[in-house]
Amino acid sequence: MLQGSMMTVLTAVGLGLSLGFILQRGRFCLNTAFRDIIFMKDLTLFRAYLLSVVVAVLGANMLEDLGMLMAVNQETGEIVRVGLLRQGFAPLANILGGFLFGTGIVLAGGCASGITYRVGEGQVSSIIAIIGFFFGIVLTTNGLLNPVYMYLKGFTFKISGSSNLALWDLFGRGPMVKWLTIGIFSIAVLAFVIKGKPTFGKNSKTYSWGLAGLFVGILTVIGWWISSYFGGIPRGLAVTTPIKELFNAFLYKDSQSAIFPEFSFLGIFRGTWGAFFIFAVPLGAFLSAWKLKEFKWKIAPAQEILTVFFGSVIMGIGAVIAGGCNLGHGVTGISTMAMSSIVATVSIILGNWTMVYFKFIRPMNE
Repeated sequence: MLQGSMMTVLTAVGLGLSLGFILQRGRFCLNTAFRDIIFMKDLTLFRAYLLSVVVAVLGANMLEDLGMLMAVNQETGEIVRVGLLRQGFAPLANILGGFLFGTGIVLAGGCASGITYRVGEGQVSSIIAIIGFFFGIVLTTNGLLNPVYMYLKGFTFKISGSSNLALWDLFGRGPMVKWLTIGIFSIAVLAFVIKGKPTFGKNSKTYSWGLAGLFVGILTVIGWWISSYFGGIPRGLAVTTPIKELFNAFLYKDSQSAIFPEFSFLGIFRGTWGAFFIFAVPLGAFLSAWKLKEFKWKIAPAQEILTVFFGSVIMGIGAVIAGGCNLGHGVTGISTMAMSSIVATVSIILGNWTMVYFKFIRPMNE
């Protein structure tokens, strides 16, 4: 394993730049993908999302079975081979937190990864959303809502004494059951994706939805591997925890992570691989927007700013309770086929649809 602060920073920043560039160039936002299903009757972005999931599922589980994921024991420094990190299945927390997050992204005008990359387009409302998102995260992890969070996380579902369940654990265990489940899931999803006639080209402005979904899936797989190899523990792509780690690094000169290894950056502060990664996402989006001549500072009306802030706080609360956001659960988590991520993502979609109905559809019908 190649370790060292500089390699940690370079790999994390490189992946963050790539993701931000692709998200902006592909207009890839899961708030839009979920919203358009019922509001516009348009499945285009949703199909792009599902394509990214299939690619991520196949790639991530191949890495696991080939023994290509590693972690560093922070006490002994020993390097050990590990599997994918699957969150414990806490149904109440996953459902309630996911639903709250889904409602919040509609009010905030973007999912967690969406508001992050749109900072790179010059949208001031997205900067406000990032601040509100962080506020909601801290309010729940360390603040007044922590008792509620801990209470909900206490209700877990276990099989054979473990709550870290994958979808195939409902049917049995072993490689055959695992890959049969993955195969059936992938074929069913790809059949739906192919029905949309994906293309994998690009023009001067955007990537096709097929290309965007393919790239996001590939980057998720790469994220699992390089976060393992250079970050000290496999964690894939996420927004919620990296945002907290980044803000902590700025505020306290230390990411204050109890789980993920920290690395010194030029002796200025200590940050995790995730903190460096999320810092680079809006920079990658800026490079894409600047090249397309789409970067422009945009200031929304005061009323919209207030709605965005309120929605982003709800996003932060929901993300912590659920154990992840649209990227952490919806792509990276589902790539492990974790039950927690599957249930949380379905709940995010339902929360999104509920708020879309009350914010857009019902007012139009009145």
